[in-house]
Amino acid sequence: MLLYKTKKIQSGKGNRLLISITVLGSAGPIRFVVNEKELVANVIDTALKNYAREGRLPVLGSNFNNFVLYCPTVATEVLSPWETIGSLGVRNFVLVKKPQAENPILDGKQAVMARKGAGSWRAWFNKSLSRKIVSY
Repeated sequence: MLLYKTKKIQSGKGNRLLISITVLGSAGPIRFVVNEKELVANVIDTALKNYAREGRLPVLGSNFNNFVLYCPTVATEVLSPWETIGSLGVRNFVLVKKPQAENPILDGKQAVMARKGAGSWRAWFNKSLSRKIVSY
């Protein structure tokens, strides 16, 4: 009969956690093991790489600066990229794309173009109707 000695393996880096990250619009969460002292920015980067490796949709990209990580059970605030992932004591997170800063100059030009295009379409439509109506 063999007896096995159980050893506690402790690294200087801390405990490892199995975390689950849900990406909005994706079919299911991404699960992987991280060190509890890993920075949130590194976790986001790893999640994006795993997401791309699995070929999930929608395609997100690989720039971790465009994303934020939420913890829906603890708070509704965004986790700081310099915070450690194990600081909150939770294992479920939500990955969301950062809102794009709106450029009022471009939005104004697009709005003018949309109005101008809609007006020219209406004018064309009215002209085409007026030509087909036969007056007696």
